Amino acid sequence: MQYTVRNVPHPVDTALRRKAKQESRSLNDIALEALELGAGTAEEPLRFHDLDSVAGTWREDPAFDRAIAAHDQVDADLWQ
Repeated sequence: MQYTVRNVPHPVDTALRRKAKQESRSLNDIALEALELGAGTAEEPLRFHDLDSVAGTWREDPAFDRAIAAHDQVDADLWQ
């Protein structure tokens, strides 16, 4: 099936083109993916990778724990 889409808002066009360039994919592929997601027919759920670089990197740090210890105190007067 083919579609002709007119009057695509400039911000949408810019975002689609940017994503296509970043992922080295065609604009058509990116637009189809956006349509599938918007229509709720995508085969795989959308997965975000924003924090992948920090996931699983926690290190215990006693100095940090001491520095934020005051933030763990509850002011009873504020919670009445």
